[in-house]
Amino acid sequence: MFTMFVLSVCSSVSAFAANQPEYKPVTDWEFKWEQKAEGSSAGTGSQAPRTGWSRLASLDDQTGHEHNDGVAWYRTVLPELYSGTSALLLEKVHGRHIAIFVDQRKVYEQTRSYMYDKNEILLPLRQEDAGKTLRVMLQADRENVGMEGRALAGDYQSLLKVYVMSDLDDLILGSSMIFLGLVMAIAALFMRRNQLAAWLALTIIVLSIGTLILTYSPLPYILFNGYGKWFVMVFDLALLTVLPALSFYFEKTVGAGYKQWIRHFRRFQTVYSLFCLVFMTINMLLHDRLYSLYYFFSVKILGILIILQMILIVASAIAYAVKGSRDALIFTLGFAVFGLTVLVEIVCFMISAGDYELYWWKWGVLGFAIALIAVLGQKFAENHRQILIYSKELEMFNMELQRAEKMEIISELAASVAHEVRNPLQVTRGFLQLLLEKSEHKDREYLMLALEELDRASGIITDFLTFAKPELDHVQLLELTEEFRHIEGILIPLANFQGGKMTSRIPKNLYIEGNSSKFKQAFINIIKNSIEALDEGGRVQIWAYRQNDEIVVHVQDNGEGMEPAEVARLGEPYFSNKTKGTGLGLMVTFRIIEVMKGKMEFLSEKGVGTEVIIRFPAP
Repeated sequence: MFTMFVLSVCSSVSAFAANQPEYKPVTDWEFKWEQKAEGSSAGTGSQAPRTGWSRLASLDDQTGHEHNDGVAWYRTVLPELYSGTSALLLEKVHGRHIAIFVDQRKVYEQTRSYMYDKNEILLPLRQEDAGKTLRVMLQADRENVGMEGRALAGDYQSLLKVYVMSDLDDLILGSSMIFLGLVMAIAALFMRRNQLAAWLALTIIVLSIGTLILTYSPLPYILFNGYGKWFVMVFDLALLTVLPALSFYFEKTVGAGYKQWIRHFRRFQTVYSLFCLVFMTINMLLHDRLYSLYYFFSVKILGILIILQMILIVASAIAYAVKGSRDALIFTLGFAVFGLTVLVEIVCFMISAGDYELYWWKWGVLGFAIALIAVLGQKFAENHRQILIYSKELEMFNMELQRAEKMEIISELAASVAHEVRNPLQVTRGFLQLLLEKSEHKDREYLMLALEELDRASGIITDFLTFAKPELDHVQLLELTEEFRHIEGILIPLANFQGGKMTSRIPKNLYIEGNSSKFKQAFINIIKNSIEALDEGGRVQIWAYRQNDEIVVHVQDNGEGMEPAEVARLGEPYFSNKTKGTGLGLMVTFRIIEVMKGKMEFLSEKGVGTEVIIRFPAP
């Protein structure tokens, strides 16, 4: 409702924006300080002091701000006014009791029962008031009194726009941040528990900062003067809330600081804020009788604590940023805008004994709020990334577990079947060999085929046994050059028969731990698959090297290659790209490499070739 009212006022004066503002400054002012008689109430009459007036070069040159126990008088002669509606705008007027007179006629009076002395006055005037003496009486029991800034006389509508627009940025910025804080509070209902604490702290910070901006502006007190006492209380409440919330947010998103100083300081802030809140309540119940003492604790001491907090957080953020924390770096950049602005303005405020008017801090707040949201967004993004990583790792773990269970079942079945079938096969083979010796020529061909099939079945059973029990019986230190010399002697004739070429570059003094026969069996299977995938003129290249704590062996061919779906299925039982393949050879190879604590990686592209990378731990 408040926002709609001000916006409606702005819209009512927007029609005059195109015209040149019809007002001019009033600079010819005189000032007089009058001591208030004991027991009297100054300003109740229209009489002003007749002597002791001093001319002011400007309103900023007056001396009334230095006094707080009497009445300040200002006077000037009103300039020529416009024929239409005219007004006088006083931009900065400090005082709890204000009365304005045109000659002997009182045209304005306001008394505030709360400790807020900032005023902005738009005084309607009549054309016949031109040339008359205007007197302004200002009184305050404990605060500073006086006028600052500009005094403008001219067209009422033009001055109304200046009057409203001067504090409209506070209204828009404060209301926007409060609205954002309320939206964040609703979003907190859907937060995870591990994210809720930092989110609620940021919500409190945004709400408190918006409240501070709104209640520090003179506009609410001008439009709703009767609620000013509550505005002051809300301002103090927001200030005492935002400080520990800021430390808590930093602690949760960046860190607790060196030796947990941030955490200790936050706990002290919380206790001190509660102390000030209790003191504020007692002071209100006693009708501001303890205001001087409350002002000392809630302004002077709190100002020192704010400076210490800014220094501590800035130093901690820089320290974390130097260590590589991205959250701390974002926080530091945002806080550099806000913290340094607040630090400078708080120092100016304390040096001037409360005379300095804070202004730039609210714009520093905007940059800082954006940085805070960015830090939390970065935190959520990092958490989401970690969740994805954990999900993938969990999925891989589950797949590995399922694979291990399947392999265990297959191992037990393979061992059982192999032992039961091998003996009958050996007996059958023996009888077939006897028949082969006694058979005639026409029967020998069939017996030879039967023996070949028996041998193939025996090889399959051997693969089953190797897969079922891949333990290395005799582990020794294997020199790769020597091992591959034997492998090449077996496979180079096969490569030449395929019309291809096989080359190797294995440097000396590369050692791994394993079983020589199992090692040869695994690499013969790998290289044999590469040879069988070659076309006429193809090649198979083998090389090895040491990389950190690993021995790496590459087997690369430029044969048929495989699709990604085929690569993903390598090592599965009974999966093979060959027409007569069983898939057991590669499955056994995986098991042997696994038992030797190695890892296999396949890189393949259809029509380009395949590369197998095997990594063993160096002894």
